[in-house]
Amino acid sequence: MSRCLLIIEDEALLGQELLRHFRHEAWDARLASSLAAARELLLGRAFEAQVVLSDMNLPDGSALDLLESCRGAGVAGEWVLLTGYGSVPDSVRAIRLGAHDFLEKPATLERLDMAVAGALRLARSQARLADQTAAQERRFGPESFLGDSPAAREVREMLARLAQVPYSALLIGGETGTGKGLAARILHYAGPRRGGPLVEINCAALPRELMEGELFGAEAGAYTGAKGRRRGLIEQAGGGTLFLDELGELPLDLQVKLLKAIEDRRIRRLGGEQEVAVDVQVIAASNRDLAAEVRAGGFRADLYHRLGVFRLDLPALRGRKGDLRQLVPRFVEEFNAKAGKRVRRIPDAVWRRLEAHDWPGNVRELRNVVERGVLFADADEFPERWLQLAAEPAPGPGGDGVWLPLDGSLDLEAMEKAIVEAALARADGNVTAAARLLGSTRETLRYRVEKFGLAR
Repeated sequence: MSRCLLIIEDEALLGQELLRHFRHEAWDARLASSLAAARELLLGRAFEAQVVLSDMNLPDGSALDLLESCRGAGVAGEWVLLTGYGSVPDSVRAIRLGAHDFLEKPATLERLDMAVAGALRLARSQARLADQTAAQERRFGPESFLGDSPAAREVREMLARLAQVPYSALLIGGETGTGKGLAARILHYAGPRRGGPLVEINCAALPRELMEGELFGAEAGAYTGAKGRRRGLIEQAGGGTLFLDELGELPLDLQVKLLKAIEDRRIRRLGGEQEVAVDVQVIAASNRDLAAEVRAGGFRADLYHRLGVFRLDLPALRGRKGDLRQLVPRFVEEFNAKAGKRVRRIPDAVWRRLEAHDWPGNVRELRNVVERGVLFADADEFPERWLQLAAEPAPGPGGDGVWLPLDGSLDLEAMEKAIVEAALARADGNVTAAARLLGSTRETLRYRVEKFGLAR
């Protein structure tokens, strides 16, 4: 693995000694005896230095000016600065510009080795982070929300607009499986905070007694077993984005604390006496109708309106079935690569069944269906037998029933909706007859019809 070092030193003997030493230590080292020569190498991209070891003051200027120019031009690399005398203003400026270390001459070779090795570790870490961020930016651009339907194009346009807006909070709505997690990643990696972390939490995944500590952190002794200070997810997302999925599951008292954190940009850890400043962008998502939850008293109106300044609603797949022709081949390609398969052809019979299905689990259900088909394919043709679409007639005399997958494509609420849909279809939309099929009352079924938006 390469180790590239640029030495900037105008004293000829010292410069040559440092050059010989670091080359002996297996560094790809270069020597520049002036800022002009160093500027040509660094800003001209003639030498990609992971570490720069530089004298602070050279005959043609200050190394801090070159460091500032490199930072402004996006030239990577960590700097270790040497000076013949300590200067507080120079030290402060060096720290502000992100210098890795600031040493006084004369420094022993052992001390220089330690400083340069530490700078190299940091440079490699920063390079890996930059590569990962660039890969995520390519993967999660607005164009990664696929589809040619008007609804899909509108979502892409909205994602592109939102990625340019410095919002503090945003709400994503839509049914389960419509791609709220994908939209959150697009907004983070296409936006100005892409260099910071993206921290995700599902508010339905943790009980109330653990959720507060996860979000806000805790001081030592805040609860039994808390042996040390722990930073919460809001702090961990500092400089980046906190994605709160299934926000409707967050308890009301924690909704108050979340609203305060968004508005004041400060939090208080469990057991803490002082508030901690946080700089975080919050993206929240819910498959519930939060406006209805507010009216019913199950969600705080102030938090809803604070998050709803910017809102993005994702369309259900059943309303944009024309996008199947773009989504299915992309998923097939993805799972071919993962499983080493060579599925190339999708028969017309498969397309007919895909396009006839209502997709209660939306894109997540589609992705799972395609994954199953690709993994079980024995040739280059997508197998129809493994579609196993939800709410299709069950095997048996007359197909008197529904088939529901237990593969994660549907949650309990989506399964309930699929059963109600199937019963209504069997009863030709007659709620009383559908309730009889389900062994329920008309009033109970009517509630579910309204809840799932199935009224004709």
